[in-house]
Amino acid sequence: MLNRREFLRRAGVAGVAAALSPREALARLRSSEKENAMEAIQTVTGPVDPAELGVTLIHEHVMCDFIGADMTGPHRWERDEVYEVMLPYLDAVRDAGGQSFGDCSPKFLGRDPVLLRRLSEASGLHIITNTGLYKDPYLPKYALDGTAESLADDWTREAKEGIDDTGIRPGFIKIAANEGDLSPIQRKIVRAAALTHLRAGLTIAAHTTESTTVLQELDVLESEGVAGSAFIWVHADAQANRDIWREAGRRGAWIELDAVTPEEPERHLEMIKDLIEADLIDQVLISQDRGWYNVGEPKGGEQRPFDKLLTEFVPAMKKAGIDDDAVDKLLKDNPARALTPRVRAG
Repeated sequence: MLNRREFLRRAGVAGVAAALSPREALARLRSSEKENAMEAIQTVTGPVDPAELGVTLIHEHVMCDFIGADMTGPHRWERDEVYEVMLPYLDAVRDAGGQSFGDCSPKFLGRDPVLLRRLSEASGLHIITNTGLYKDPYLPKYALDGTAESLADDWTREAKEGIDDTGIRPGFIKIAANEGDLSPIQRKIVRAAALTHLRAGLTIAAHTTESTTVLQELDVLESEGVAGSAFIWVHADAQANRDIWREAGRRGAWIELDAVTPEEPERHLEMIKDLIEADLIDQVLISQDRGWYNVGEPKGGEQRPFDKLLTEFVPAMKKAGIDDDAVDKLLKDNPARALTPRVRAG
């Protein structure tokens, strides 16, 4: 657990630690982040000013293909069919007041930026895709054999020049961690993400379900000179230990509750209240991890709609006493801050 002095030091204000409260230090950190902002958020249709991102579902999936890195690819799906199946779900998000959509399917797990651009143009939603890689068995051989530096070269090239020959640039880095202690390959993936962040300023979103793992990921990032505020702990709601939330939050990490189930909201309402009480609301993101067209199943199998968070969970939050300011932070302010490209040096 970080003490107050260490928190302030990591916020870049150690020299005036005695004069600043934790809340003032966070304000100073935000100001520093704003000054270091590199550019607009990259969507599949081009750059968007962070102020225009609006209501954002930061962790969802249009399509996933769970067959493995050595077998997946565009030959596995028909874009026209995926488009027809998934467009109504995106239209429903727009009709419910949503404006932006983070597609978290990484390369070799169903990422198709051309399809996402078509869906974005049709639905009117800002859709943000990613660079990076997942975990075994969804890692290509070159990731197993290569170095963190070579992976970072690939991801930085996508960030700066676009994915393949599409010209579509990713808006964040998506990686994953195994359960328990970080394995050597996943440690390499985290290092590659750190190097890419330092070169391109993209935020790192890491599928992580255990507290041991998330703290080790933060250690790796910090050893590479990357601050915790460059890191989104994806699936933090899989961890019931609130002390780990607080420790990760005090190290600067974003706490993402992305298995929100609007039909049974009580568990996530309590989590949000706990994080408000811990004074971490400015670092919380919420989404549903829903969708998706499941490649290999007829018509993509059974989809779970994306709009339920907006049509059902937001009213549940307000009924539970979570005020409009907190709701706006969760769905507007925090996603824009989290996704704005900036180098967050630790």
